[in-house]
Amino acid sequence: MVEILYKQPKGKRAYEEYALILDFLPYGRAEEPPHKRQPVAQAIGKDFFVLLELAPKEGAFLELHEEVYVGRGKRDKIHHVNRRLRYDELTATAREELPHAVEKIIEDNEEDFVRFFNEARPITPRLHQLELLPGIGRKTLERILEEREKEPFESLDDIKERVKGLRMHPRDMIKERVLAELKGETRDKYRLFVPEFRGGRKRR
Repeated sequence: MVEILYKQPKGKRAYEEYALILDFLPYGRAEEPPHKRQPVAQAIGKDFFVLLELAPKEGAFLELHEEVYVGRGKRDKIHHVNRRLRYDELTATAREELPHAVEKIIEDNEEDFVRFFNEARPITPRLHQLELLPGIGRKTLERILEEREKEPFESLDDIKERVKGLRMHPRDMIKERVLAELKGETRDKYRLFVPEFRGGRKRR
């Protein structure tokens, strides 16, 4: 797994501390038998973009894009994390809200993503991490490396302004890459931002 921003100890899982709500099902999942239905929420983590199924506390009401604490400390609205989700397990509402949530996470953590542009390195002699982003070919890569050598980038807007020929805003490049990794639609074997799905139900 390729990592610059979100390094984690080798062999250990990436645990989220905070998540944004993508959908809230106060009466449970429709596919569950009526007697087994419990309120659930679908969310995306703010550190690793991990998709989660959450069990809210009794009486808790959750709004779309609400930020909730899901770490191992005392939680306000979330009783426990049921499991990690695959993209194809998201509800229609969650899928619709996902791009907006990813964009908000990028905006809230802009410094981390600027650092990625400043510190990204070659993966192989023929492939650079930055080339995994949509819209960055060899010539654009050379321009980015030349500009950051002169002076580190200060913001995503700074990258857009200083690098000639960028067809997409860096914010959109990152968003599209994150969504592709979540959907399993990347054309390469690498992951920049989303840990590989390991499956399995894990309540915590």
